[in-house]
Amino acid sequence: MKNWGLLLGLIFFCYSCENKAEDKSNQPPKANNAKNQKVNTFSLNEAQDRYATAYFAGGCFWCVEAIYEDVIGVEAAISGYAGGHTANPTYQQTNTGTTGHAEAVKIIYDPNFIDFSTLLDIYFKTLNWSQENGQGPDFGSQYRSIAFYNNPQEKKLIENYIKRLELTTNQPVAVEVKEFDKFWVAEDYHQDYEANNPNNPYIQNVSKKRYEMFKRQFPDLVKPTNE
Repeated sequence: MKNWGLLLGLIFFCYSCENKAEDKSNQPPKANNAKNQKVNTFSLNEAQDRYATAYFAGGCFWCVEAIYEDVIGVEAAISGYAGGHTANPTYQQTNTGTTGHAEAVKIIYDPNFIDFSTLLDIYFKTLNWSQENGQGPDFGSQYRSIAFYNNPQEKKLIENYIKRLELTTNQPVAVEVKEFDKFWVAEDYHQDYEANNPNNPYIQNVSKKRYEMFKRQFPDLVKPTNE
């Protein structure tokens, strides 16, 4: 039985976001495709009155980014780091758990098509909100769940959502509620990772399952495939 336990543990680790099934520390960044160029443009220029921003951390940012990129009304989703105290964190630094940051996603959206409440609903319904310091096979403070707020209205929406969830389920919610401070954009190779690496074992076994959960629960919010 101990041998079986060890084998299952090794399989579990292989499908974790941190292990990646590739050594990313030695992987050169991929050239950005047109989609990535749009994402990077928005990360550098937010002076567009038409758009608003939201920030969520919920485990591996590949999973969260892939979901929000396909939400109607979302212009871009950008993987990065937030919630910590270290300036200019790298992926390797963040994975040590010493930077205070969590893998997070910045969502740039059009309030004329979708509101913060709906983005919040998507977040909680595609998340194991009861899991502390991790998500699925990913463990550590860098994978903790955080709902960031930009203003008192967003803070109230998040807190009220959590209260209703705890009342209806009688379970504690492990999601942190935190005022947004600073977002650090992740390395280029993390952007649009699921789209660019569809055969990665983690994408196949973890990320796509969360994406399918989103599609089942919010069929009217999924962008057309040609968009």
